[in-house]
Amino acid sequence: MLEENPYFKITSKDVIFKNPKGFPKPIYDLTKNKPSVEGFTLGRKLFYDPILSVDYFTSCATCHQQFAAFAHIDHPLSHGIGGKIGIRNVPALQNLIWKDAFMVDGGINHLDLQPISPITSPTEMGENLPNVLKKLQADSTYRLMFYKAFKDSIITTEMLMKSLSQFLSLMISSNSRYDKFIAGADTLSIIEQKGLNLFASNCASCHTPPLFTDNQYHNIGLKPDSNLNDKGRMAITSFKEDYFKFKTPSLRNVEMTYPYMHDGRYRNLKEVMNHYAASQSCTKMKFDEFEKVELIAFLKTLTDMEYLHDRRFADPNTY
Repeated sequence: MLEENPYFKITSKDVIFKNPKGFPKPIYDLTKNKPSVEGFTLGRKLFYDPILSVDYFTSCATCHQQFAAFAHIDHPLSHGIGGKIGIRNVPALQNLIWKDAFMVDGGINHLDLQPISPITSPTEMGENLPNVLKKLQADSTYRLMFYKAFKDSIITTEMLMKSLSQFLSLMISSNSRYDKFIAGADTLSIIEQKGLNLFASNCASCHTPPLFTDNQYHNIGLKPDSNLNDKGRMAITSFKEDYFKFKTPSLRNVEMTYPYMHDGRYRNLKEVMNHYAASQSCTKMKFDEFEKVELIAFLKTLTDMEYLHDRRFADPNTY
């Protein structure tokens, strides 16, 4: 059984939560769903299993790929069952227990509820929860795994969501070169240091360290795409002032999560810099060409190679 490959085997040490130095207290209450070896392993299996989709072809990992910080590089918009295309770019999955809401419009307010959206979306996985539970209940391996994790062989929606959350909750990125620099364990080059200084004075009010997000919603002056007709935060609140506001994404591992913006309109970080340099909504950010290079150099120090290659989050079925 590939799940027993020693390299991917989860031990009690693998599921111990340690709050990274300098990080705030998590918003998600881990005391109500403490990761266990059995629960985490179950959540990982579910994350990589297309059984959650109606066509048995699309899994969570289809869009959320580890080497891209669990985003989906190259594709501007999400891809789902039958080649269907969504209206938004696939977000990275990292440091989720510090988020107060999910989706770029904040439409979901709890990590345990988040997977319901892609599982039931007609353009993503196209399933319904009763049928998912029926499929899992019919699988003897899953019945045993759920029993080991929750001491109950009758699989429920709560158990399904909590097992996924146990896996997702430990997806913590906190060991980039930037983090090592802050801890005094590494240095930055002159160009990276200049980029850090520019970032601190121009960008950090929204992309606030150490999480590199303020968990707020902003309209950054992008031109709406009439084909997608995405109203942003307004679709949730119905407030006109929230039109085309989107949740500030974390910039951790941003080098790996292209293309950028809620609709993937920018192919690389240079295009993002060009937008901010010309934007009327961010008047302070009038970067020249040298400053753009310096900022990008700094942003690349936020890449966490350990996270991108952490065996705990890899798909053991591919090796």
